Amino acid sequence: MFVDRVIVYCESGNGGDGCSAFRREPHVPRGGPSGGDGGRGGSIIIRAAANVDNLSHIIGHKHWKADRGRHGEGDLRTGKSGKDEYVDVPPGTIVRDIESGFVLRDLKQIGEMVEVAKGGRGGKGNKHYATATHRAPREFERGQKGEKRNVLLELKVIADVGLLGKPNAGKSTLLKRISRADPEIADYPFTTKYPNLGMVQIDHARQFVMADIPGLIEGAAEGVGLGHEFLRHVERTKLLIHLVEPSPMDQTNPVENYLAIREELKLYNPELVDRPEIICITKCELPDAEPALELLREEIDKPIFLISAVTGAGLDPLLEQVWSGLQEIED
Repeated sequence: MFVDRVIVYCESGNGGDGCSAFRREPHVPRGGPSGGDGGRGGSIIIRAAANVDNLSHIIGHKHWKADRGRHGEGDLRTGKSGKDEYVDVPPGTIVRDIESGFVLRDLKQIGEMVEVAKGGRGGKGNKHYATATHRAPREFERGQKGEKRNVLLELKVIADVGLLGKPNAGKSTLLKRISRADPEIADYPFTTKYPNLGMVQIDHARQFVMADIPGLIEGAAEGVGLGHEFLRHVERTKLLIHLVEPSPMDQTNPVENYLAIREELKLYNPELVDRPEIICITKCELPDAEPALELLREEIDKPIFLISAVTGAGLDPLLEQVWSGLQEIED
């Protein structure tokens, strides 16, 4: 199961109370204050980790609570601090406070983390209240309360290249052909229900991450169909490959299909239509591929590739163009 949005409740531990105690030793008739400090409460920390590709493991664990700090003791013994709790999420996860809507952290790299609920500070023991004129203080400090917070974890897949196209345009087949990914493939619409990532290795020195993003239908910008579940993941990609099927199963026009997806991108986020794009006519072994190419050229003043993920035709030039585009973006 792929999960890319989940709300979790986070509660850090309370700090331990300080201690009020006095030295009790033989031959020391006036032992001074010896109360230790309370321990710090445990915190809740959300961390971007390797080998985690979605948020499904959190579905059954939506409540996170850290241990409290232990109380201080006599002989200046500090209470033990509570253990921090780490919530591991995939890179690309946005951590947002539910109440304010404020983004606490965008965890883009492995190892990045954010403390969403800080543990309470431990209270001071009575040793801290001793002065030259107040030698036997009984005062001590209570530990601070921990924090409580509901946070939204929202995953946006991070990939160099994103595959766009109507259902059955051949996105999963292409990803499987040129990478080590193994997405589900079938001859019916919406085989892909969630993004699949694959590492594309051109040669020993050149590689990039490609995402097969679920198919888009008209009205997605308003949430129709997979809607925002699709569009949210497009935002992270540096470059888009737009696959156009020459003979759609629903008998629609390839040019209109291309323009419809472009319009949905614009409605969702106008910046997406300015993202570098490579257009490909897929399934070029079919007789309708060449006519579809000519129709697109009449409407679009951009280079268009003819490719086939089944036969491998046109894939090498496509990969070279992708790599060249990525280098231009980085420069």
